[in-house]
Amino acid sequence: MRTSLRTLACAVMVGLLTASGPPSAAGAPPVYPAPDPDPFYAAPADLASKEPGAVLAVRTQEPLPYFPTATVSLVKFRSTDSQGRPIAATTTILTPKDHRPGAPLLSYQHIINGLGTQCAVSRALYAYDPNLLYRAVPLLNTMLLRGWSIALPDHLGPNAAYGAARLGGQITLDGIRAATGIAELGLAGSPAALLGYSGGGMATGWAAALAPQYAPELRLVGAAQGGVPMNITTMARALGFAPHPMFGLAMAAALGLEREYPDRLPISGQLNDTGLAVRDAMANGCTVELIAAGAMHSASDLASTVSLIDDPRAWEVGDANSLELFEPVPAIPIFEWHTPIDPLIPVDAVDRTNQRYCRAGTPVQSELYPSPDHLATAVMGFPSAVAWLDARFRGEPAPSNC
Repeated sequence: MRTSLRTLACAVMVGLLTASGPPSAAGAPPVYPAPDPDPFYAAPADLASKEPGAVLAVRTQEPLPYFPTATVSLVKFRSTDSQGRPIAATTTILTPKDHRPGAPLLSYQHIINGLGTQCAVSRALYAYDPNLLYRAVPLLNTMLLRGWSIALPDHLGPNAAYGAARLGGQITLDGIRAATGIAELGLAGSPAALLGYSGGGMATGWAAALAPQYAPELRLVGAAQGGVPMNITTMARALGFAPHPMFGLAMAAALGLEREYPDRLPISGQLNDTGLAVRDAMANGCTVELIAAGAMHSASDLASTVSLIDDPRAWEVGDANSLELFEPVPAIPIFEWHTPIDPLIPVDAVDRTNQRYCRAGTPVQSELYPSPDHLATAVMGFPSAVAWLDARFRGEPAPSNC
């Protein structure tokens, strides 16, 4: 698939702020996902009394045939949403069978396209369905063979807030906190690193930038992030509103952000009757359902009002999830890769963010791949990213081409 959610997402956000059409029922509230039927995912009554990263429950999962050298654990932990409120989040830990205590831990933030709880990585691993196909198996197996444990956070959170990048960074960091606090996993004192591309790269980049303030105690050694949309506000203002076959992914991102910021980005209240029908059709969907529900629609034929266009609170949502605009910088080395002709993300925002990190003294190794395809660039850069991470785990000084 050639389209990344968090790149098309912004076009929809702007379109729904600016387009007009037949009116809808006034003040339609946000639509949230159906609760996960597995009680393991439910938040405990005493959640607010727990610290971020506190382990709430651990469950040994069935073995996965495509990770034959690993055991699988599902961990529920306390994290924080975009408003600072406590939430219960989950991460899946793959532990190599020859694991030694204190060996490296990699948190891999996979791309998650979805508004339903079943789209989360912990669910997709056990759903043999092309709608939830897990695409990183070969890459992760090479890491397991190196003796690394791997954390796979459900970084969209319990409300499947597709597009909420800062939330993803907080969940990622709290997932590492939780994993290193479980004695049975043998990760106490383990060095940890971060990896992700595109939407997963946004969660990775936010985790790296937030860590000095949000989780300063973690022993992070580096972050490898590729194809990251660094400024979704800029993207939103630049993209157009023509019908698009992948419009559903973009609309899903707008709806996911509404779930995190219902008072500041009330997208549902801007939709006409057609827009509400499309929204409801994708409210619990994953990739295939999102694309099907939104195919060849545009923001202009789904919106009914222009009232948000002059509301600074709506634009602040984009700013609040744009790494380029987040003043703190990572305290760990960064490996960054992208294509300079990326059709989906504005690469000048990537360049400016790298330069700002460099000026602040963060070592940045940036690699360019001349591919015209956003997701193909992920595959091209992964070998270098993993080699770079391996060197960080070995304690080698981080290179920089600042």
